[in-house]
Amino acid sequence: MRLPRGVPFLTTAVLTAAALAGPAPAAAAAEDGHCARLERVRVPGAELQRTACLGDLTTTGLAGTPYTDMADQAGLTAAATRTPSGVPGIQIDGYFPDSSRFNSTHGWRHDAQFVIRLPDHWNGGLVVTGAPGTRKQYATDKAISDRVLAQGYAYAATDKGNSGADFYRDGSRPGDAVAEWNTRTTELTRAARRAVAQRYGHAPRRTYVAGISNGGYLTRWQLENHPELYDGGVDWEGALWTADGPNLLTSLPPAVARTLGAARDEDLYAAGFARGSEFLWPYHEKAYWGLTQKIYRAEFDPSYDPACPGPTAGSSLEQILAPCPADAAYAYAARPASVHRAVARVALTGRIGRPLITLHGDLDALLPKSADSDVYSRMVDASGRGALHRYYTVEGGTHVDGLYDTYPERLRPILPCFRSAFDALTGWVERGTPPPADRTVSRPADGDVVDSCTLTDGVPARG
Repeated sequence: MRLPRGVPFLTTAVLTAAALAGPAPAAAAAEDGHCARLERVRVPGAELQRTACLGDLTTTGLAGTPYTDMADQAGLTAAATRTPSGVPGIQIDGYFPDSSRFNSTHGWRHDAQFVIRLPDHWNGGLVVTGAPGTRKQYATDKAISDRVLAQGYAYAATDKGNSGADFYRDGSRPGDAVAEWNTRTTELTRAARRAVAQRYGHAPRRTYVAGISNGGYLTRWQLENHPELYDGGVDWEGALWTADGPNLLTSLPPAVARTLGAARDEDLYAAGFARGSEFLWPYHEKAYWGLTQKIYRAEFDPSYDPACPGPTAGSSLEQILAPCPADAAYAYAARPASVHRAVARVALTGRIGRPLITLHGDLDALLPKSADSDVYSRMVDASGRGALHRYYTVEGGTHVDGLYDTYPERLRPILPCFRSAFDALTGWVERGTPPPADRTVSRPADGDVVDSCTLTDGVPARG
């Protein structure tokens, strides 16, 4: 979760792309060559789009250009993560009609921004994601975009229609901002599929949805509500929203109370936080718990604390991140029915309609897995969809891989397991090869922890 940060955008996008990538788009747009059919690609429903022919669509080629935002990716991946490069193709930046103005990327100050990347060498597939946390459309460029592009997939990402610590101000009634996340993901998927068809001459043969944190929630929701658009998905520690709990508003108040000295460690264990994750708590006290509780309490229960209406009640970063004292006593179960109805608007059911692989770290100190993915897995089973689901607990995994750099002896990045899970998903969908059974994926004692993960290494879950 980060406060909004953007980069300037050169309004002469296509001319800038020529300087960055070599031949001008018109000269490069041979029918079957580099950036073929560039001039034909129009994103349906977009209010504005900028199209560029680029020599490399990965972060290796885009770092320092207007076509990514490395600052918005900070902390999501381990520093030593290896990423592919050298993927030429077309990038489309733009936005759909929207009335909110939280996203200042490119100087547009316009929400519902998206990025679509169309590699020259296409494998027939499309991968769609929504931003994690309160980040924006470039947030998972290194974590997701780079590798799927190198595999030949087209890629599309959305800012979810609002971003930053003030996202809860979007909409007119409680729950509107989060509900828009789902709408914008569906909107982008439909538009990206048509843009792909314009570029390559036919619609994608396979469409996958994947995401981290809030992007994992979007993955779950899309496969429950729009399975017709996708062939499967990978959910990387998705946030769980249920009308009666558990959800973030049930697990975070004890953490806020502890931050303020009003709760014991045992209270956090009772809320689902893992024993053994205590070394991560001081960081989360400063960076996550207070802010996250304020954001979602303001979104779903805006009348709770008039003295602290939302994250930016303060003027400094320290005040924005700090918890509100009243949040230590927040009791979701006792809140009015209207609050539960607001959450119900975006709640998950477990009724997935396509194959889904879920990953969750056993040391996640923001979304503890026992109050999140463990519950969601049971929801999928209870809905009769268990045959469509695989669930892998990653030993030593926590909410953001960047913390591995601080605690390399205690943590492991989840990204390599996500990559293995994505490959397992495509094998499941396209070749009928079942992924390994649910299990805890062991943290290796040695070897390449940052860039390798074998899903069969570990202890199968008990049935």
